[in-house]
Amino acid sequence: MKKILSIIILLLIFSYTMYSQTIDRNKEFTTLSEALQNPENVYRLNLKNQKIKLSKGDWLKFINLEYINLKNDHLKEIPIEITKLKSLKQIDLSGNDFIQLPEEFSNLTNLEEIYLNEEKRMDLPKTLKILAKLPNLKSIHLENDNLSSLPVEMLLFKNLEFLYLNQNKFIEIPRLEPLNHLKFLDLSNNKIKPEIQEVQNINFGFKINF
Repeated sequence: MKKILSIIILLLIFSYTMYSQTIDRNKEFTTLSEALQNPENVYRLNLKNQKIKLSKGDWLKFINLEYINLKNDHLKEIPIEITKLKSLKQIDLSGNDFIQLPEEFSNLTNLEEIYLNEEKRMDLPKTLKILAKLPNLKSIHLENDNLSSLPVEMLLFKNLEFLYLNQNKFIEIPRLEPLNHLKFLDLSNNKIKPEIQEVQNINFGFKINF
């Protein structure tokens, strides 16, 4: 009887531990002061619309960070220390002032999704060339970037599954056939004429949203 009771207690402790870890992974921190109290427990960090003042050493404390939002933070350069966050899977860099990503950005080998919306100053060809080195990148957001065409570097993404080009200036569907893994293309709120939109019935191999 004691043995059974001990097993039950151990199972309850294990279940509680797993549940606590799940809660921690889902919690989104919105201030640096709170996040830096226990940075190793921070999985999601939302710092949008803020003035970021973080030392190089502080960035490196977020060893388990999987998601970070730096939208509208007026960043002229992306902190190089971010490229050392090996657990990072999602990053939102929309609405900043940088021209291109640092070369070291290709070190984020676990990155799956990136938001680069409202980046009117960004050098897209150079940025895409760097991002194409990421083996697990599956989703790219280039919304409201004043685009009317895509550079050839876009065709370097062999594993890309989702591409968001809504709120741009496209008048036709960009040629993306080499992207064999593409599942979804968002072209909503562009300047594509209704008669061209009818080609959505043709089998492109991926879904197009107008």
